[in-house]
Amino acid sequence: MKLKTLTASAGLLFLAVYGIALTVPLWHAPRQDAAVNLRDAQLVQRGAAIARQGDCVACHTAPGGQPFAGGLAMQTPLGAIYSTNITPDPVTGIGRYSYGDFERAVRRGFRPDGTALYPAMPTPSYAVVSDEDMHALYAYFQTGVAAVHRENTPGTIPWPLSMRWPLSLWHLAFGPSRQGFTPDPKASAEVNRGAYLVQGLGHCGACHTPRGVGFQEKALSLADGDAFLSGAVIDGWRAKSLRGEGTGLATWSEDEIVDFLRTGRTGTVAAFGSMAEVIAHSTQHFAPEDLRGIARYLKQLPPSGGKPVERATQPDATTDALLEGRYASRGALLYAEHCMACHRPDGRGVARIFPALAGNTAVTADNPQSLVQITLAGDRMPRTRHEPHAFAMPGFAALDDEDVAAVLSFIRMGWTNRAAPVAARDIADMRAFLARKTTVPNQIGN
Repeated sequence: MKLKTLTASAGLLFLAVYGIALTVPLWHAPRQDAAVNLRDAQLVQRGAAIARQGDCVACHTAPGGQPFAGGLAMQTPLGAIYSTNITPDPVTGIGRYSYGDFERAVRRGFRPDGTALYPAMPTPSYAVVSDEDMHALYAYFQTGVAAVHRENTPGTIPWPLSMRWPLSLWHLAFGPSRQGFTPDPKASAEVNRGAYLVQGLGHCGACHTPRGVGFQEKALSLADGDAFLSGAVIDGWRAKSLRGEGTGLATWSEDEIVDFLRTGRTGTVAAFGSMAEVIAHSTQHFAPEDLRGIARYLKQLPPSGGKPVERATQPDATTDALLEGRYASRGALLYAEHCMACHRPDGRGVARIFPALAGNTAVTADNPQSLVQITLAGDRMPRTRHEPHAFAMPGFAALDDEDVAAVLSFIRMGWTNRAAPVAARDIADMRAFLARKTTVPNQIGN
């Protein structure tokens, strides 16, 4: 009798939760219709620029595929999901979307039929995008993009984990409670413009803010919490802290941030992994004043978690040893054999061609995943109209785990660097991750 009562109670609870989930789109994210003039050429042109600021093409274009036709695989611990076709094709794309349908999908994460979108879509960030920018974006995707008839690719997440209705509850719990951008009255117009782009269209937090147990960003702005832009690991890459500590942006000048976002490199570092894609598709096209606003906004953010402003260093005993041919460890010998020709005995590389390893926070990060992934798989700098030559680094997967760990430990503790060694099991874990990865990145780095 007791078991029957418990079973009945559990069934009623499930039906209640299921019922709430089905109605969430109706009362949590009702359509917000508006009239948009799709024949306004200036509006369409502005929408194209906003689409680049939002980097829509990066996720919604498969390698070698048609722009915005979807099909890019995104690996999750449960399986792959694939980006959707957002061209104006009326059958397989969004050609039949009204403005209300489009706005609800982009800013609040629901399709016209009420199906919740996966959290891979950065709706919490896009929630701050202004109505004016949304109108322009809609006009562009309806009339400025070529329609491509391409069916969406089903994901590989197995049932029952592939059911979408629970995602409605995710949007209810973690979806944006904010709408629109609230400028800081104490900040300059330039800083507020940078904040709008970083928090909104640029959705920088999607990669650079750590996520909670529900895969939600722990903070969407500094007002939400200290985790905002404090660095995170995504897709096997460590997205660095964009805050004011020594391992973040404390050692970067505003000019260096602008240069990096515009060209994909500075005199000492280069973009890698997903950030290389962001620069190639998006930030290289930003107006100079927008890049300056972003740099000024980021530079006024404080260190996260009370971290020191200075980077931990030590005296350089490595350069002289390498120049004199003294290899005190296997890691040093491997560095001389495989790395030194490009990255040089002083670890400073060659400006804008081979990134520096000495003093590079991507090298000395607490989490060495980016360093390990680049070393195994290789990578390539972004090609931009400002820097047309995209230099590449080959992968060194042919080295065994112990040798890769030895050379990376040498690099992390060489020159002025002070970081923990890398273990052979870290290399083995990354090999296993890369073997599961549906798409191998951009094959070089920061």
